[in-house]
Amino acid sequence: MSRASTQPEPSPEEEGLHSDLDLRASLFAMCWSCFYSLINVPSRDILTRNPLVYWSDVIGCEDAKRSVKEAVVFPLQYPELFHGPLLSESWRGVLLFGPPGVGKTMLAKAVATECGTTFFNVSAPTVVSKWRGDSEKLIRCLFELAIAQQPSTIFIDEIDSLMSQRGGGDFEHEGSRRLKTELLIQMDGLTKRSCEKCQVFVLAASNLPWDLDQAMLRRLEKRILVDFPDAPSRFRMAKTFVGEYACEAAIEGIAETVASKTNGWSGDDIRLLCKEAAMRPLREFFESAGSAQGVAVRKVAREDVVQALKTVSPAGGDGHGMRHRYHGWARNFGSV
Repeated sequence: MSRASTQPEPSPEEEGLHSDLDLRASLFAMCWSCFYSLINVPSRDILTRNPLVYWSDVIGCEDAKRSVKEAVVFPLQYPELFHGPLLSESWRGVLLFGPPGVGKTMLAKAVATECGTTFFNVSAPTVVSKWRGDSEKLIRCLFELAIAQQPSTIFIDEIDSLMSQRGGGDFEHEGSRRLKTELLIQMDGLTKRSCEKCQVFVLAASNLPWDLDQAMLRRLEKRILVDFPDAPSRFRMAKTFVGEYACEAAIEGIAETVASKTNGWSGDDIRLLCKEAAMRPLREFFESAGSAQGVAVRKVAREDVVQALKTVSPAGGDGHGMRHRYHGWARNFGSV
């Protein structure tokens, strides 16, 4: 008769060890799940491999383009020319500031396209979380992912909404202070990695540079004013916008009218003006002929621009007061 095999009962110490291991495994699985979901946010919501915006797409902004090329593009394209204690460490942070609609975001995308870098398009909603500690983790994951995907460009749009001046007392939330501190720490980390040839650049854009925290200004080493377009730039913009809708003989006259009447307008304001002018022939078509066959829509004429100027206004008014404030801040804090 065979004796039944019996398993020895575990001791209390062994039971405690197994339960502790199970608890650690559960905690590890939970932490990994949280980390995976966090790191998926930058890669899913804000990662763009190629924005497909080129220097030729950015009309005007010549001083800003030159400064951005010197700070970001040339060190990547000609690394053998940048050596020694000063030039070997390229600029880690660049601030593009100026009125709304002048092309700051397009400049950043052109940098990523022309340099072939991975582009991270960041704004406040993508890195701010209601859960305690998640915002700091998102910032940390963003920079680690950018380092893993280098050369990369981190573009922080409307950075003043994330990095306004600290020291607001009871009016500043604790979570906001922690997020700002983590962002400053991560940008300092890029500088410490300079010896490893870390190719991660931070480009930031702001319409309110005077609201930025002083510690962030120190890390944004180059601060570049992106101003309203000048007359030649406005002329080129108008030719680009209406070229498809006007006859060739009228394009020059239309562009001259736009350039002479839109001093202090942003590029986006000029685009909306040209769009309104292009809509006028369509309105006439629908009001008179409707959808009758054989009736063509007429081309845009100079008079359409004149009439559009009566109904379209720039978002920032005439722009003169705004321009004075930006130029004053540029004299005190800017660098080109």
